[in-house]
Amino acid sequence: MRQALALLEFGGAAAGILAVDRMLKKSPVALLRCGTVHPGRYLALVGGTVAATEEAHQAGVASGCECTLLVDEVCLADPHPQLSAAIDGARRPCEGDAVCIIELGTSPGLLRALDAVLKAVPVTLVEMRLADDLGGRALAVLGGDLPDVQAALELARAAKGVACEWLGGTLLPRLDETLRDVINGGTSFRACPAVEPAGAELVEG
Repeated sequence: MRQALALLEFGGAAAGILAVDRMLKKSPVALLRCGTVHPGRYLALVGGTVAATEEAHQAGVASGCECTLLVDEVCLADPHPQLSAAIDGARRPCEGDAVCIIELGTSPGLLRALDAVLKAVPVTLVEMRLADDLGGRALAVLGGDLPDVQAALELARAAKGVACEWLGGTLLPRLDETLRDVINGGTSFRACPAVEPAGAELVEG
């Protein structure tokens, strides 16, 4: 079980790969994922005990600052279980009457906001996407009862270190059921199936 997670975002692959090398040599952490993302940036995600993860995180930050290519970073002790599962690719059904969409300019910024929200408000993290196919942005979909989802959106916007990376947030108080089914399948355009709700007015070709 991972007690802590650290995600670092670099302005280029060369700087990122160097940082990962230094992080792994410095501390006994698991390299959970690393690689290039849009638009030409590099993400490095490590996890392990709190002490080991913090030590690796510090080594990565120092390496990135050395070459002035560290875009953003976060180290989370005791990350929320939903966040850990989403990092591993888990999705949850979009439940409750309301949904909010959150967009940030960096992936570490999104993790920072989501961890704070999930620990404070009983909402569901439906989907989380980091950088790829988003032009480097990071996106999350949260669902639940309207008061909780509204509070989640406000908490995300106010989370420490998020203001400069905040790109937008949308609250949908009563989610259309057709759209709910689509969101349950993912927010990617490529993956979206055609849907014809009952009563849709179609023109025959």
